[in-house]
Amino acid sequence: MNMSASFKKLLDLSSGDSHNAGMKPITFVRQVIAGCLYPSLLQSDALPPDARLRAQMLLQHFDGGSIGSYTGSCGSMYVRNTIAKFISLRDGGIPSSPEQVFITVEAQRGLMVMMRLLCQSEGVSSVMIPDPAPHSLTRLLERMGMVPVPYRLQEQSGWSLERAELNRVIQASRGRSSPRAIYISNPGNPTGHVQCRESIEDVIRFAADEDLFLLVNEVYQNTVFAESSEFVSYKRVLAEMGDPYSESVQLASLHSLSNGIMGECGFRTGYMELVNVDQAVMLYTDTLLTGDLCPPVIGQIALDVMADPPRPGEPSYTLYTQEVASRLKTLKCNVSRAVEFINDLPGFSCPSVQCGIFIYPYLTLPHSAVTHSQSVGSLYSRRLLEDQGVCVGINDDHKHSRSCSHFRLCVLMPSDELEEALRRLRCFHFQFLKEYCKITFSAPKQST
Repeated sequence: MNMSASFKKLLDLSSGDSHNAGMKPITFVRQVIAGCLYPSLLQSDALPPDARLRAQMLLQHFDGGSIGSYTGSCGSMYVRNTIAKFISLRDGGIPSSPEQVFITVEAQRGLMVMMRLLCQSEGVSSVMIPDPAPHSLTRLLERMGMVPVPYRLQEQSGWSLERAELNRVIQASRGRSSPRAIYISNPGNPTGHVQCRESIEDVIRFAADEDLFLLVNEVYQNTVFAESSEFVSYKRVLAEMGDPYSESVQLASLHSLSNGIMGECGFRTGYMELVNVDQAVMLYTDTLLTGDLCPPVIGQIALDVMADPPRPGEPSYTLYTQEVASRLKTLKCNVSRAVEFINDLPGFSCPSVQCGIFIYPYLTLPHSAVTHSQSVGSLYSRRLLEDQGVCVGINDDHKHSRSCSHFRLCVLMPSDELEEALRRLRCFHFQFLKEYCKITFSAPKQST
């Protein structure tokens, strides 16, 4: 690949690594970790009193009083208890047990464990997944030997999930494979939609009717910024639906440090809560996770802070809430700016976004812009990287045309970095249209 020398650094808009893009870590998280890493700090005033107290409390629950020791294979029971309390508070008091919470090496590890459990039966194992889906999901299913059965989200109605589509897909799959689970991304990745309660109830009824395990990725639950949108967990809706659903539908809910406002990708830690799962399956889950020895201890510390942040009246409360609010404000402003900008580029269309850290624009170009060997997404993204040093994710829509493609762009970054990325994208886009589509325009509009 021949890179142009016209840019000073690469800009990665594909991965969702917000710290790499320039976002700063949340102070209280790093202060507590610092105290646990270097306990001598706890004897000085270098850290706020509540950060010192939190570090001391955590160290008391690690063997040897050190984060250098192993925890349980499913994580520290103390941290699992903190997470269970967080879940119960989030869900309006619905009970959560620490024994049903499994801390894992990233949320994806929890998903892999559940996939392995679902693969135990004879025959071809398949999972219903959304289209579009998180970019790593299909590869994960391939690794686990499972067949994806895609159901289409309805873009024209805000990426809604419709029961009629679920019924159509599962009927069409019969005789070829028997789906054992349905995977849900809510809030949606990469689409940025939020399911309403009625939609969640429809999915739960569908799972009950078809005896499907619910695998729910809820890692962007703290990034909902649209005024008309609200995150409601699948567990809460399931519990509030009552019998027969609340006691029978099996559910795994996934959350992670890497995604959303925390953005602590390097800590590689998440958790999974299992609901209505047989005790024997719980024990087998524990056994499968034993092979990991234990999830990263520093990540467990950060999970404890995420689940139990500073409270009103504590020394770090004001700064913590200001930093979280600032990130959400930056995210909301960046989404608005990027969507407006993208919609001004010829050939692009970008729907509004309710949550998450990505926008998901759609590009349609004349058929003459693509060759027999390349789709528009592959060609466009490769040239954008080579010419301007901007890396974007792609999802070619081969069902419609090789000249159509969706792109995944992360926008959780400092606003000046976003402006630089958009400037490069504009510059490249008009050159690309001129070179491949023989379309010329007057000088492109400058950003303000």
